[in-house]
Amino acid sequence: MSLTRRGFLVGLPLLLAACSTRTTTTSTVSMISAYGPIADDRFPLPGLNARLIQPHLRRQEVDYESSHAKGSLVVDTPNKYLYYILGNNRAIRYGVGVGREGLALRGNAYVGRKAEWPSWTPTPNMLRRDPEANGPYRNGVPGGPNNPLGARALYLYRNGNDTMFRIHGTNQPQSIGLAMSSGCIRMLNHDIIDLYERVSSGARVLVIQA
Repeated sequence: MSLTRRGFLVGLPLLLAACSTRTTTTSTVSMISAYGPIADDRFPLPGLNARLIQPHLRRQEVDYESSHAKGSLVVDTPNKYLYYILGNNRAIRYGVGVGREGLALRGNAYVGRKAEWPSWTPTPNMLRRDPEANGPYRNGVPGGPNNPLGARALYLYRNGNDTMFRIHGTNQPQSIGLAMSSGCIRMLNHDIIDLYERVSSGARVLVIQA
């Protein structure tokens, strides 16, 4: 899918420790393109009313001064942003939902595999922490619109091992911008589809905590 079809936004300023960003003027046309209907998918997605998303959490291309390699990902957990590095001090910024305190990943990882409309099974830790909520799903949930991993998932690995943390879509768009997950990085389904098409398996990921 082309960048023209999916689109991106330009928006508001942000200052980040060791990195800085600066954005330009918002485009209504780009906003509609970014969050319009996606019909040519296994489970077609209706358009998302982007005006219900806080402007700073909408997908947008920004100035981003850093030394990170082109194609890598930086997750700014405190500010609820994920950056896809374009190079030349530019990045695409996405609003994300993050893990509750004590549950989030920290440091370096890489994309070990990718999946479209992934299935989901709660981890043993999730079952221990909240057996009432997660117990009914111990045998797994097939991929689809009702799956908590949403439209796409990027599986984060270290040293050849699955960390059990994911960057994934969500069927709870209201959770974007909040810290309420079991540790994974949540994105709007429209945004994770856009990111999924850009990022390569093996891409480096840095998760910044406070």
